[in-house]
Amino acid sequence: EVAVKLESAKARHPQLLYESKLYKILAGGVGVPHVRWFGQERDFNVLVMDLLGPSLEDLFNFCSRKFTMKTVLYMLFITFVELEFTHSKNFIHRDIKPDNFLMGTGSHCNKVFIIDFGLAKKYRDSGTRAHIPYREDKSLTGTARYASINAHLGIEQSRRDDMESLGYVFMYFNRGSLPWQGLKAATKKQKYERISEKKMSTPVEVLCK
Repeated sequence: EVAVKLESAKARHPQLLYESKLYKILAGGVGVPHVRWFGQERDFNVLVMDLLGPSLEDLFNFCSRKFTMKTVLYMLFITFVELEFTHSKNFIHRDIKPDNFLMGTGSHCNKVFIIDFGLAKKYRDSGTRAHIPYREDKSLTGTARYASINAHLGIEQSRRDDMESLGYVFMYFNRGSLPWQGLKAATKKQKYERISEKKMSTPVEVLCK
């Protein structure tokens, strides 16, 4: 069975071609889904890949939003290794969240896969290993709830930001929620600012309770 991802061929910011190239670069790596085909059909860009199971968010809800510490640590180890592999291929994901980790199916039902590389970015040169330059004028990329503090501040993201996001994901699983969830604001920009302020003012000891 396969999953089919569609995107209008006239999309202002098409992502599927880029994402299909990323999957090709990462092919064979731990936790990387197998892509069957990418191409254009009528008015759509089409990405066909192996069908995967529920996301970690789905599982969390299925388990009444409670994971044991053993489960949290086990999944943290698996996803850490997968992220490390992505970084070894010179890319950062930039949208780490529970919905982007999916369980496998059939004989792979005990494996976790990382998906959705549409926002991924090359952070260093493949040949020279030179890192992309530091910048401070970036707009927030990714999901605000799990974004790193640097991402909120407009600083160019790197490996550490993926790792910080992964930390927030597993604190979410450990606690059931994060201190900056449910904040209200008149605009999305103001909401992002409130989330950023709450993240920066929350001590690690409080977050890890």
